[in-house]
Amino acid sequence: MSTSTLSTTLASTLSRLPMPAMWTTGTAQQRTLMMGVSLAVLSNLLFGVLYAYGSFLAPLSGTQVFIWRMLAMWAALIGYLVISGRLTSHLDKLKTLRSLKQWAWLLLPTPIFLSQFWLFMWAPVNGQGVQTAMGYFLFPLMMVVFGCVLFGEKLSRLQWLAVGFAALGVSSEIVRTQSVSWATLWVCGTYPLYYILRRLQGIGAVTGLLVDLTIFAPFALAYLFFIAPSSLSLVSGSGFFIAMLAGLGVLSVLAMKTNVDASQMLPVNVYGMMSYLEPALLFILAVTVLGNPFESAMIYSYGLIWLGIVFLIAHGVRQLRSARKQRLNTLTA
Repeated sequence: MSTSTLSTTLASTLSRLPMPAMWTTGTAQQRTLMMGVSLAVLSNLLFGVLYAYGSFLAPLSGTQVFIWRMLAMWAALIGYLVISGRLTSHLDKLKTLRSLKQWAWLLLPTPIFLSQFWLFMWAPVNGQGVQTAMGYFLFPLMMVVFGCVLFGEKLSRLQWLAVGFAALGVSSEIVRTQSVSWATLWVCGTYPLYYILRRLQGIGAVTGLLVDLTIFAPFALAYLFFIAPSSLSLVSGSGFFIAMLAGLGVLSVLAMKTNVDASQMLPVNVYGMMSYLEPALLFILAVTVLGNPFESAMIYSYGLIWLGIVFLIAHGVRQLRSARKQRLNTLTA
């Protein structure tokens, strides 16, 4: 049976399964919205699980967990694309790149992607979980700033308030500690660049992920064989670690896939508001499950940042209501 026939059979089978009423009633647009919200919630929960995953893989270090995750994720992604019959379409997109300049432009965001995934696995088990979560809180706000600076987008009053309170929060933390966490700055300062570069390149999320992981796979293998052979021996000789790392790869791909699907189903404002579930969950996990330190004095600076987030969410709600009102006016005209 071909992969395309298998995909068609699976889709037909799933369409006959009993689904919750909220997904089978209402208009097609409403059902799509509910499915998108469900996928967004699922993806954020999966990212939360992945954030704490490394703590269950001791004595592997955060860097070693990152290396294994990249390899497991690459294998799981290739497997998914082969089974779904989509690998060829992604390779065809890459075949259109002819010159060295085009490939260099494609690979420019890859180091940012890899450093972010390394930090995501390293930070929770090295006392930087709270600071990294705060970087993810600031990420949407920085996207607003980058959009304003690079693309000339105009900011609403609520967006200006959001950026202003976030800036006050970061300044307050700098004054309090005489510094600011490099983990926070790295997440909110470089991750927007990754998405902006991919947007300018016109490369889809899955295609970009395939490129990033494939490029890194040989370096990951070299690290295991020549720098951390003890890690390779530990994993290869333990059924528990093999199963856990296989699960790490599958969960990583599933988290990325549900996130991408949600972004395509939901309006931009709704998707943006749903994205705050992940840093909120990461923050809670870092303080409770992982035991990362959180000083009471931090509540002032972090409170200002969260207030900025409230204004950004309010802006999204206002835009969503405005779009709905315009759509209703169009239908009744």
